[in-house]
Amino acid sequence: MGKRTWSFQIFCLLLLILYLPISAKLCSHYQTSMLLQFKQLFSFETRQPSGCGRLQSDSYSKMISWKEEKDCCSWDGVTCDMMTGHVTGLDLSCSRLHGSIPSDSSLFSLPHLQILNLAFNDFNYSYISPGFTRFPNLAHLNLSVSSFSGQIPAEISHLSKLVSLDLSGNSQLGLDTPVLKALVQNLNELQELVLNSVDMSYEVPSFLTNLSSLTSLDLGNCGLQGSIPENIFRLPNLQNLILSYNKNLTSVFPKVNWSSPLRFMDLYGCNFMGSIPASLGNLSQLTYLDLSYNNFSGHIPSTLSNLQQLRHLDLSNNKFTGQIPCIFANLTQLSFLDFSNNQLNGPIPSSVSRLHSLVTKYLSYNSLNGTIPSGLFTSPLLESIDLRNNQLTGSISNSISELVNLIDLSLSSNNLSGNVELYMFAELKNLLGLDLSHNSLSLSTVLPVNSSFPNLSMLSLSSCNISEFPDFLRTQHRLQILDLSDNQIRGGIPNWIWNVGKDTLNHLNLSHNFLTGIELLPWKNLRYLDLRSNSLKGSIPFLPPSLNFISVSNNKLSGEIPLSFCNMNSIFYVNLSNNSLNGMIPPCLANSSLWFLDMRMNNFHGSIPQTFSKGSRLTILNLNDNQLEGSVPLSLVNCSFLEVLDVGNNRINGTFPAWLGALSELQVLILRSNRFHGPITYSVTRFPFPKLRILYLSNNEFTGVLPTRYFQNFQAMMHGNNNSAEGGNMYINYGNEYYSAILTVKGVNMEMEKVLNIFTTIDLSGNKFQGRIPEVVGKLNSLKGLNFSHNKLTGLIPYSLENLTQLESLDLSSNKVAGEIPWQLTSLNFLQVLNLSQNQLVGPIPQGKQFHTFSSDSYNGNMGLCGFPLSEKCSNDEVTEPIQDREEDDTWSLFDWKMAVMGYGSGFVIGLSMGYSVFATGWPKWIVRMVERKQSRNTVIRMLIQGARGRRN
Repeated sequence: MGKRTWSFQIFCLLLLILYLPISAKLCSHYQTSMLLQFKQLFSFETRQPSGCGRLQSDSYSKMISWKEEKDCCSWDGVTCDMMTGHVTGLDLSCSRLHGSIPSDSSLFSLPHLQILNLAFNDFNYSYISPGFTRFPNLAHLNLSVSSFSGQIPAEISHLSKLVSLDLSGNSQLGLDTPVLKALVQNLNELQELVLNSVDMSYEVPSFLTNLSSLTSLDLGNCGLQGSIPENIFRLPNLQNLILSYNKNLTSVFPKVNWSSPLRFMDLYGCNFMGSIPASLGNLSQLTYLDLSYNNFSGHIPSTLSNLQQLRHLDLSNNKFTGQIPCIFANLTQLSFLDFSNNQLNGPIPSSVSRLHSLVTKYLSYNSLNGTIPSGLFTSPLLESIDLRNNQLTGSISNSISELVNLIDLSLSSNNLSGNVELYMFAELKNLLGLDLSHNSLSLSTVLPVNSSFPNLSMLSLSSCNISEFPDFLRTQHRLQILDLSDNQIRGGIPNWIWNVGKDTLNHLNLSHNFLTGIELLPWKNLRYLDLRSNSLKGSIPFLPPSLNFISVSNNKLSGEIPLSFCNMNSIFYVNLSNNSLNGMIPPCLANSSLWFLDMRMNNFHGSIPQTFSKGSRLTILNLNDNQLEGSVPLSLVNCSFLEVLDVGNNRINGTFPAWLGALSELQVLILRSNRFHGPITYSVTRFPFPKLRILYLSNNEFTGVLPTRYFQNFQAMMHGNNNSAEGGNMYINYGNEYYSAILTVKGVNMEMEKVLNIFTTIDLSGNKFQGRIPEVVGKLNSLKGLNFSHNKLTGLIPYSLENLTQLESLDLSSNKVAGEIPWQLTSLNFLQVLNLSQNQLVGPIPQGKQFHTFSSDSYNGNMGLCGFPLSEKCSNDEVTEPIQDREEDDTWSLFDWKMAVMGYGSGFVIGLSMGYSVFATGWPKWIVRMVERKQSRNTVIRMLIQGARGRRN
């Protein structure tokens, strides 16, 4: 083999290269015709398909190059076998096709196809034709993100040579279990199965573990349920496993003998529980591991240090506890690390400084303490650091200025201290976001003349002890988010501030300062404006129509609401509370996109807007403490998402709006201190107010009996804490904004800035209700407060109140309630406020537990009561135990109180005389029923004597 041999081989290769174009077969006329017929099925979208990037120009479609006069093997997207001229590959992905593929399509007349890619087109939610099975040699089929719908046909399983099948991104596609089973049985050569977003709402079948040839399995966002078979993790050739976004999917990792060639494992957003076994550290080839948004708990295993190829590690949003293990010394390839939103504590390991490849580090929302390792700020590739909401102490190292690639830095809500010169961050020319809020830093905002933040788009310096607007903001023309809230900035807003991010600013928070005036809002793209809790005076300025969120609460603003409110078509949050605004509420607010409207504590007059439109998303409506008149608008029934309706402390009149019972999401209904009148009518809704937690009807002119039928349907008040904090929220809120109100808590009016979901109370005081307190009230066992005071209620205190085990405040004062105080109320262990004054109660006051803590004020105005804490002592025969515990065999005992019952209406003497005849004839049943009430004999005698005296008088 000398130089001559090599020369001969090169000669042959050149000859072959020259010969091939001449000898290659051309595309047959038949194939050309079939492809052109296929082209006629579609129109071509001008819009670039989502997910296709910018590889094509705005007008490009591969089929445009398909001309009959050209060889079809030269067309874009067409691949041919050069020896036979058969079309073997068709790649029309991202070709803007719009139409459908019928079963008789000419496409299916190309039997030699081995590769077919129609991804990222629009097939108009048509079915996948069974004709796709007419490709006996097809190895790769990709129909992803192409708007197919219906069930995947069973005929797909006939493509026995398939190596790759991708049907992902078609959210209206479904895959039945029998079809999946046929796929598993027949596709023995399948290596890649991608079904992301295909509807598979059933338990993961065990037969999936028979796909031993699989190298990649993607079942993300398929609605899978139950537990995934453990052997899925043991498939011998599996390298990529994606099960993300299946929120009802659980599983347990193999704990022993777990070896696998897995390189990529994504289990984001499932419901995996328990601890991570040490065996996970055996997957030595892993480069990507995402276990975020699950319910994993326990400690992070130290065996993760064995995953030396790992580049991406995400354990965020779980319930991991303990300290971060020292695993980083071996993870030298790691570029992404996220342990945020867990329950980790202890210091940040110093070994994290050895991660020289680290680009992103998130440890926020834990309980980490100690100082920030100085070496953390020396990783040369770091682009993002997020240590928010921990308990870190110490100072910020000057070495942070060495992170020349840093894009985002978030250190807010820690215990960091010391002096910080802002200029050391100004050296970071790539910095886009800086958040130093809510620490104990002394921040100097003075910058050298030549220092700046050339690319800054987000700046948050809330609670940084700033006393004036930082001067360097004058040069910030790209700023999108500016938060200077909770500082000591005083006076008016300087004019130059209006040029900061004039074309880019969309989020401005200057709340909780001492600002006095605002005249102009020039930002045309502003969406979020928070100026609450300042000392702003004057009227509300003209508002940009781009606003989504505005809060100017707790200021000194006056005047009417500007008409610019009606130009904000995307507004969803408006808080104007606690000002001196006046005028009428613009009707346009009832027709807007609002979710949250708080206008309480102003001077608005007129009526509530009457035209709340159908489909309204309004969730919280608070108009408390104004001068509004008229009635509650019937159109509120269109607000099916309404959770809070507070119109208390106005001049609203009319009868009880029973139709509100149809609002199934309503949690808070406050109508107190208005001019409502008449009886509480019943809603025509079958199960009204199922989620109601707070009902205030106090200080009106309501009459009739208490609304027993409503009490029977207050389901949210009947289940203790089971319904509390629904969806994980402890407070009634919209997003990060909370419903606040002045509520009566334990007998005292107080403003609650955040109203707990578990706070349940009924206040019907200050009306003209009559009749008895219904027994059904005792079923509302999650009540914290109950107030029926200042009415005209009669009868006895129901024993069923003993079931209100969460009750903290009970007020029945200023009524005509009679009888004894039930001794069963001593079981109310959380009762802190009790007011039974100004009634007609008699007998001994129950003793023990909480009743020892109440003063005599709780019982004033009840002349017949005795015992502690009153000065009047009870006689020896007045005891507090229940009547069923006493002996009733003594003949005189029967006589001395049962006979007296007869004297209540006709005089005590007549009652006594009738008693003798009863011994001979037996007890009438109506008397027996009367005396079987759970009252002591002394109470009944006292009532009858009082009645007889009343007759004589």
